[in-house]
Amino acid sequence: MQAGKLRHRITLQKPVKVQDNASGEMIDTWQDVSNLWAEVSPLSAREFVAAQAMQNAVTTRIKIRYRQDISAKYRILFRGKIFNIEGVLPDPDSGLEYLTLPCSEGANDG
Repeated sequence: MQAGKLRHRITLQKPVKVQDNASGEMIDTWQDVSNLWAEVSPLSAREFVAAQAMQNAVTTRIKIRYRQDISAKYRILFRGKIFNIEGVLPDPDSGLEYLTLPCSEGANDG
């Protein structure tokens, strides 16, 4: 993957449980994991129609350098929007160069 294609700055977040100081109750929230360079691209019209036909909410594809700690439970913040990771796909050659993250847009409460 060419470094020049990774021109967008994203924030990777994971769901965590923290204790509310006032009530002592455990609440779900999001914690920043890392700021990463990525290639963020909306699906083409053809891909979007195919995704809709399969009742899939994927609207955006995000590519990042390979890392082991990402799961579909995580989410991405980009330009003030929330992108929910719907899958984690390794590159087809080595599986260790980059990851493609099909994402849906919108709030994810954890």
